[in-house]
Amino acid sequence: MHSHAERGNEVNAYAAHGNKVSNEQDRVMSYARSVVSDPQQQNTQNSELKTQPGWQASLNLGFRKTPARTVLAERRHRGPLSVQRAFYPEGDLCHVYLLHPPGGVAGGDELKVLTRVEPGAQALVTTPGATKFYRSAGPLASLTQELQLRDATLEWLPQENILFPGARAEIHTRVMLEGRAGFIGWEINCLGRAVLKERFDPGQARFRFSLYREGRPLLLERLELGGAETLDGPAGLRGQPVIGTLVATLEDAQALETLREDPDDEFYTRELALTWVDGLLVARYLGDSTEHARNCFVALWQRLRPMVIGRSPCAPRIWNT
Repeated sequence: MHSHAERGNEVNAYAAHGNKVSNEQDRVMSYARSVVSDPQQQNTQNSELKTQPGWQASLNLGFRKTPARTVLAERRHRGPLSVQRAFYPEGDLCHVYLLHPPGGVAGGDELKVLTRVEPGAQALVTTPGATKFYRSAGPLASLTQELQLRDATLEWLPQENILFPGARAEIHTRVMLEGRAGFIGWEINCLGRAVLKERFDPGQARFRFSLYREGRPLLLERLELGGAETLDGPAGLRGQPVIGTLVATLEDAQALETLREDPDDEFYTRELALTWVDGLLVARYLGDSTEHARNCFVALWQRLRPMVIGRSPCAPRIWNT
């Protein structure tokens, strides 16, 4: 089983590879390494964590509109979850990279992220790389994310989660919308390392996603995977290791037909399906490639962004490294 020391070594090895990545990604990973290795920070934070079965980490982010731009007004973290700094490639909309320095999530780890976006603010959150859930000897690893928006917009665009064979993981995302809040978000999950043809057996995964507007549930989903029936059965994943969901607030149902008529090849694929219900566009991917899933979702995000956020596409620079 992966230890916390092994995960720290993984980050150090990645940072040592900095001559092969861009300066921006090297700065991000160097910052991540400093969160883990700074002795004073370890003394103040890790003393509490040593008695726990794994990392107990939390991160609270708050975005606020000012006359000039959206600012990251709140940034509180406990344990190895953090963000570096805000980026402004669009001038006023705030881009943030969420960091988990140990490089992966092991059995017993509990990660909690709370993000609030205040009225008028606009934010985009992504990650510099995939989040890995390592195999576990028994304890469950959990990632809980709550996103709260009121008369604001949020783009929640993390890179994929990779669940190693033998992992026991639970990922729960809840989105709370109020007023005229606009949201685009996705989750991509890879069961086993697809490029190595790994099979997620043994393994156990629970995925929950919920979205509410004014306290009314618009989308409630729960998926439990483990064993051949759920992985291979016709009512399961049919042997495909990569699943993904993209959700966007979209009041105009006719926009769905516009997207379906798009000549881009990414939309003419049997792995991707689109639907619209109760003011939400939902896209689902089931296939064998995280790269293909990401490309499909990015292409869809590029078309949805002007409708939902009111802006032309501006990809986070970290995606190009």
